Amino acid sequence: MNSRSISTWRRCSQTRIDAAGIPLIAVDIPHPHATFFGVNNYRVGYEAGECLAQYAKRNWSGKVRWALGLDIDEAGPLVRSRVTGAFEAIRFTITRNSHPNFWSEWMRGDCANKSCQLVTDFLRRHPKDRGILIAAATDTSALGAVQAVRELKREKHVAIVGQDCIPEALEEISNTDKPVDRVGVARGAKLRPSAHPSRTLASQWPSCCPL
Repeated sequence: MNSRSISTWRRCSQTRIDAAGIPLIAVDIPHPHATFFGVNNYRVGYEAGECLAQYAKRNWSGKVRWALGLDIDEAGPLVRSRVTGAFEAIRFTITRNSHPNFWSEWMRGDCANKSCQLVTDFLRRHPKDRGILIAAATDTSALGAVQAVRELKREKHVAIVGQDCIPEALEEISNTDKPVDRVGVARGAKLRPSAHPSRTLASQWPSCCPL
């Protein structure tokens, strides 16, 4: 059965599966009462936030104006905890030197076009702000944010992190054809395995694309 990210659909499907007495293993997206094979969403979110914060400390002297979260509304609270974890890491790591504003944008569906429009609107509302960290729940939404930042030529002011390590994100990270300060591929922020392995059955790396 194909995995779905809509939490209301998961509740309905689980009711029918329970009634039929069928054991269920949920891969990547948690389902009620199922054995979960996936990541500790808060933990990988926290590590993604650490990656953003360290980039800000190295490149902006820790001065951060905004921390923007790109959340998927229908994915449910566990997936949304990726952004929660990222925000917590940013607060813990850099708020001694700066006091960023935290703001979450909620999307319906995991779509690069939607995240691109949300980030475009956000950056246009704050045309002079620098030191903007973007924590995306998925690589797809992170790539939409990358597109928005490039179109508005705000590469030097923004760092982005996503989750899932999809091929398009890995290609973005490994792109060496353009300089870091122009296209925003931070070769110093490499993918790394979890320093604190999750207590689930699989692990995951944040995909880091500081701009």
